[in-house]
Amino acid sequence: MQPNPPNALAFLMIAVYMAASIVVGYLVRRHANTAPKFLHARGSLPTAVTALAFLAANCGALEIVGITATSAKYGALALHFYWLGAIPAMVFLALFMMPVYARSGAMTVPDFIRLRYDNRTHILSAVCLAVMMVLVSGISLYAISAVLHAFFGWNFSAISLAAASVVVCYALVGGLRATIYNEILQLGLTVAGLLPLAWSVYHSFHGVGGELRQLPPTMTHLWTTLPLMQPRTATMDVFGVVFGLGFVLSFGYWCTDFVLIQRALAARTPEGAINTPLIAAIFKLAFPWLVIFPGMSAAIFLKGSAAPQFDQALPLLISHYYGYALMGLGISAILASLMSGLAGNVSAFSALWTHDLYQTHLRPHQTDAHYLAVGRAVTVAAACLSVAAAYIVLYYNNLMDYLLLVFATFNAPLFAVFLLGMFTVRATSTGAFWGLLAGVFAGVTHSVAVRHGAIGYGSIMIGNFYGAIYAWSLAAAVTIAVSCFTTARPREALRGITYFTQDGPRLRISTGTWALVFAVLATCVVLNFSFR
Repeated sequence: MQPNPPNALAFLMIAVYMAASIVVGYLVRRHANTAPKFLHARGSLPTAVTALAFLAANCGALEIVGITATSAKYGALALHFYWLGAIPAMVFLALFMMPVYARSGAMTVPDFIRLRYDNRTHILSAVCLAVMMVLVSGISLYAISAVLHAFFGWNFSAISLAAASVVVCYALVGGLRATIYNEILQLGLTVAGLLPLAWSVYHSFHGVGGELRQLPPTMTHLWTTLPLMQPRTATMDVFGVVFGLGFVLSFGYWCTDFVLIQRALAARTPEGAINTPLIAAIFKLAFPWLVIFPGMSAAIFLKGSAAPQFDQALPLLISHYYGYALMGLGISAILASLMSGLAGNVSAFSALWTHDLYQTHLRPHQTDAHYLAVGRAVTVAAACLSVAAAYIVLYYNNLMDYLLLVFATFNAPLFAVFLLGMFTVRATSTGAFWGLLAGVFAGVTHSVAVRHGAIGYGSIMIGNFYGAIYAWSLAAAVTIAVSCFTTARPREALRGITYFTQDGPRLRISTGTWALVFAVLATCVVLNFSFR
């Protein structure tokens, strides 16, 4: 795709959007005048705000550029990331894990590990999550730079520095609260910018059906073309999709991702924390019509290319369908979604480092002003690390392939430790430590083996699915095995921390919430059947 000539309207909209982001941070600055408010904002926001922020935190580079690229590369198979790889896990998080998170008193996801296990497992989990956040924020920054470079030919490094600077400005002023409200602003702009594109694509192809008929059968069905288990030759298979994506990667991401849990815990009440992922799931069901089906049309434009750059799918569609006026809106929508992902991970990294590592282990018992200053300094450092991490993504032609590699390496083993810790009382601290270490080692070893050709797969995507299965399975097996030969903590010491040792009566889930759960899951089943 050739860079476009300067578009004054696009430049104006981008400038207005970035200025508005900084203004939002300034307006909420009074709510970030202490370290806990700056880093966590726990229990301070309405459920509607946390639900939208929960959705927006997921709708960054992963959702917009990454999923569009994935649908251009794999076709309708990308729908698995929604109707199997998101909705069931969001419901499980709401019904079973959020009540425990909310009652445990944990301020962060690694903080729950500290309460459930011990300090060494806490440090290991915090370091793993910190590395993952830097790599994921690098994805967002890379996507911002790549998109604007594709549209206008701007310098990659200069764009990275400029985007990181804007995020630092409003995150420094308003902390997590500013990040959350900016995410909602970014979500609104993203939807507004993508709706005309979806309409144009459907009008051009006379609906989703017309678009599907121009693609090969392997790219137009969810289940009927998938073999049961052929990882070496198939693009995807049933076992890899169901167990690797539908369970390990999906539940690992939605149930332990620090950025998402941080937003749910910002709800004012435990009921609000439970309803946050459920409300977000309603909107999540509809997002394929904004990103996946339009992205599949990009496969038609890219199929003649010898070396297709799938991450250019969305810029290609916008350049093709949008005129001068809509171009500014479309570019601003992409930029908003990417800034959302970058800001979420930068603020989460700041909270994790300051609260879980610095305050808990390195410099405890300091003043609130000291931790507030450290949190702001780490925000700047996180943005700088994101700039460095953005260059790693240059080695991949699909953001989702790279992102799932990161999740398979770090999230999958962490989920195994969380699952055993939250739903059993027998998992021991020693077992969790060695299980997490073994799982991360398995994930790294598998990715190196695939990278150097020692293990072959039908696609990078299915390789990530199986890599996640191996990392999760080894982490769970080692945790269970070591726990059998080590002493578990007394049941009294786990009161309020596991699902089966809650203090007092469990949080009552209302009839309306159960109705919402049924409606979401039923819709998910119908959609899987319709596109089978």
